[in-house]
Amino acid sequence: MKFTDASVRNVKPTEDRQEIPDDLLPGMYLIVQPTGRKSWKVRYRAGGKHRRMTLGSYPGMSLAEARRRAREVKQEAQAGRDPAAEVKAAKTQAPQNTLAQALDDYAKRKLKHLKSGDLVRRELDRFARKAWGERQLSSIDRREIQDLIDGIADSGRGPTANRVLAYLKAFLSWCCDRGLLDVNPADRVKKAVKEKARNRRLDNDEIRWFWMACEEEGYPWGHLGQLLLLTGQRLNEIAQLTKGEINGESIDLPRERTKNARPHTVPLSEMAFDIIEALPVVQSANGYLFTTNGQTPVQGFNKAHRRLAGRMVTLATAERGEPVEIPHWTFHDLRRTCASEMAGVFVRPEVIEKVLNHASGKLGGVAGVYNHHEYTLEMRDALENWASLLKGKLGNRSHQNAL
Repeated sequence: MKFTDASVRNVKPTEDRQEIPDDLLPGMYLIVQPTGRKSWKVRYRAGGKHRRMTLGSYPGMSLAEARRRAREVKQEAQAGRDPAAEVKAAKTQAPQNTLAQALDDYAKRKLKHLKSGDLVRRELDRFARKAWGERQLSSIDRREIQDLIDGIADSGRGPTANRVLAYLKAFLSWCCDRGLLDVNPADRVKKAVKEKARNRRLDNDEIRWFWMACEEEGYPWGHLGQLLLLTGQRLNEIAQLTKGEINGESIDLPRERTKNARPHTVPLSEMAFDIIEALPVVQSANGYLFTTNGQTPVQGFNKAHRRLAGRMVTLATAERGEPVEIPHWTFHDLRRTCASEMAGVFVRPEVIEKVLNHASGKLGGVAGVYNHHEYTLEMRDALENWASLLKGKLGNRSHQNAL
C-alpha cells in the first residue's frame, strides 16, 4: 500500500488484525487492530535473525516520523546493532518514567483535588495515554503533540482538541515542576480552532421535533433529553442524577455535583416530575436514574446526540414533505433554550440565573454576598410557566405524551 497521511487515517479496522506494508519503505508496516488502534512496526535482520520492533502508535506518531524512525532502525541494524534489544535492555536497567506512570501520579497528587479532575483524567486517558502511555516522557516531542491535536480537530472535534491541548499543557508543566521533564513540549503548540461563543437555541419547530425524537428514542436518552429541556440544568448534572437527589418535587444537587461548587435545588414542574416518575426501575447500587448497566451513569453523549439529531431530521422531513436541514445543536443548547424561553415570558433575570445556578450576573459580586434569598417559589413558578409554554408548542404532543 502506498501510504499517505489520508490513506493511513482512512484505513478501517476489520475482524482480524491487519499488517499492511509500506510500499515506499520495505520492512515498515502499519498494524491495525480490530479495535481500531493503529501502530507502526519495522522488520530488520540482526545477528542473522529476523527482528521486529514497535515504533509508536498512530496518530501519536505520524507517517513521516514513523518512516524516519524506521530508517534509523534499519541503519543501526546494518551497523551491527540490534535496536529492539537495546530498547528492551534500557527499559530493564533504567528507572521507568513513562507517560502512564506520570499521569497516574498527576491524578493522585493534583487532579483528585480539582472539581474537574475526573473530566481531565478521562480526556488525558482517552488521547494521551492511548497514544503514548508506555513511552518515556522525554521521548514525546512537540511534533507528535501537534499531530495528535490536529488529528482530533480533523475528525470534526475542534473544541475537544483545544481542551485536550490545554489539559496536556497543564499536565506536562506539572511534570516540569516535578523534575520529570526539562521543558514542556506542548508549550508552543497552538489551539486547533478559534472558538466562538455559542448563542444557538432551538426554535419552536426544532423544540417539537426534539421532543418527538426523544419519544422515539425512549430510555435513557429520550427521558434525559426531555428533562434537560424542562429544567435547564447541565448535562452531567442530569445524566448522573441519583434517586437520593430527588427530594419530593425538587432535585437537590450537593456542591460536589455542581460546576461552581454550590449546592443547588431545582424545583420540578409537574411535567418534569411526571417524567422522573415514569422512569423504568433499573437496579443500581449508586441509585443512578439514567444507566444502562446499573454500575455507572449513561455514557456515549456524542452517539446519543447523533441519534437524536438524526431522528429530528427524519421527523422534520416527513412533516414537511421535503428534505429539512437542521443546524447543528448541542445538549448545552437545550439549557440556553430553556433560559431564553423563560426570559420570553418575563421571568426576572435573577430568577433565571438562580434556576441555572449561575454564579455571576445579577447574583454575582457584592449582590451574591449579601443577597441570600433562595428564590424557591419564583423558580418553581418560572419552570412551571416554561412547562406550560412547552405544552402549547407541542400541541397534541404535550403532557400526556411525555415519556
